[in-house]
Amino acid sequence: MHFDYYIPTRIIFGRGRLSELSNLPLPGKKALIVITNGQSMRNFGYLDKVIRSLEAAGVETVLFDKVLPNPTQAHVMEAADLARNENCDFVIGLGGGSAIDSAKAVAVMVRNPGTFWDYAKDGREINEQVLPIVAIPTTAGTGTESDPWTVITNTDTNEKIGFGCKQTFPVLSVVDPELMVSVPPRLTAYQGMDAFFHAAEGYLANVAQPVSDLFALDSIKRITKFLPQAVADGNDLQARAEMAWASTQSGMVESTSCCISEHSMEHALSAYYPELPHGAGLVALSRQYFAYLLKKDRKKVSVRYIDMAKAMGEEGNAPEAFLNALDKLINNVGLGDLKLSQWGLKKEDAEKLAANSFSAMGSLYELDPVTLTCDDAVCIIRDSIN
Repeated sequence: MHFDYYIPTRIIFGRGRLSELSNLPLPGKKALIVITNGQSMRNFGYLDKVIRSLEAAGVETVLFDKVLPNPTQAHVMEAADLARNENCDFVIGLGGGSAIDSAKAVAVMVRNPGTFWDYAKDGREINEQVLPIVAIPTTAGTGTESDPWTVITNTDTNEKIGFGCKQTFPVLSVVDPELMVSVPPRLTAYQGMDAFFHAAEGYLANVAQPVSDLFALDSIKRITKFLPQAVADGNDLQARAEMAWASTQSGMVESTSCCISEHSMEHALSAYYPELPHGAGLVALSRQYFAYLLKKDRKKVSVRYIDMAKAMGEEGNAPEAFLNALDKLINNVGLGDLKLSQWGLKKEDAEKLAANSFSAMGSLYELDPVTLTCDDAVCIIRDSIN
């Protein structure tokens, strides 16, 4: 019993609550709004609604709309230059995890010198102010609205790294499930499974604590029940609300525990193959990954596997029950046919990807419940590519 607990974000949660934005205490008078390069924020009216609410609150806005699904350091630096030149005093991430993660990274770089990689990879100390961050998620998956983490890719080095500190927690997050009904079924499944693995990995991590355990098992239970419903009917607002909370709660797992090496491996996959959705990569790795942990050291993971299986409604007191429940969930959300070869991955990539997972995000391997070597990672990745 030795842990820290720190989640400073104010969360405004519930259907229709984006309409309250103009009445909420905002951290500045001129916001850089960060969105992706897609059209959904405009086509569904989310961007206009946010801008109107900010105008009603007396807040000016500047827009950066180039973020990619796997966001890059180059765009972070470009957006930071824009925010600096326009004298923005806070940053809003509107959209999925890529937009909100980018907003966090931009907030770091507006007043701090150098490149984002100086801080994310090289450990340079942040000495200047990080601009306040507001998160408005339109997907249920990353949980970035309730954690400090931002995941950015350096395309020059094929490194995809998670970075965060106390200053990169959003000061305010508005989580409105009504903004999530527009997400198509396949993306809903990818995003929901990302939230699932945040919870499952956080439950297995050797830094888990009592509150992260509570958050994790509850998220696992909700996702198992409601993600298939959200995939089957995107307009099911109860399922969307349950998934929105499960995602936010899984972000709290990441704040009080941490992801483990499955995420290191997936970041390597999507660093080299940026068209691969993060959730898809996690699903593709998951069967081999969790089976490998059990095979490597059954004693260390058995009890927690059984706990997760029970949260998923699976009968039985053997750890394999979790593997069975995971298979059922993947099939129930329509991802049983997922193949990494769809995105061009080849078995001969395994050694390169495993090495990258250690060099870019090796710290997560230190949080594993079972010690994994680079050779172990090669086996897991190679056996996951089909």
